[in-house]
Amino acid sequence: MAGREIIVADWLDGLAFEATVDDHRIILDTPPASGGHNRGPRPKPLLLVALAGCTGMDVISMLKKMRVPVEKFRLVVEGDLTAEHPRQFYRLHTVYEFTGKNLPPEKLKQAIELSQEKYCGVSATLKKALPLTWELKIIQS
Repeated sequence: MAGREIIVADWLDGLAFEATVDDHRIILDTPPASGGHNRGPRPKPLLLVALAGCTGMDVISMLKKMRVPVEKFRLVVEGDLTAEHPRQFYRLHTVYEFTGKNLPPEKLKQAIELSQEKYCGVSATLKKALPLTWELKIIQS
């Protein structure tokens, strides 16, 4: 085995848990309507955060190596949920939004494709369970 990720999640009270991830604490909870106290994010959106972080770090790293200057970079990850329980994602879509001057679309696309197809372990894992799609948006500054 090449490696292992381990987190610890301790129940606090109500529906709240405190997870320790890489020595950082995250409180997970639900809104009051679901029995919680809204002290932190819900678990499903954190899956989208993991995808955005993984692919975003890949893309920025590759663009730096390609010497592509980006002023702003935003990822929007949309997850469609089933209506029935267990409410689960059945499709994820990521929008890669870049802002800058004279950004080369072919290099942006290459960095995204390399992340999606080769480097992002979160994307690779999720692709086994559901369709992942993406789009590129360029905003000239």
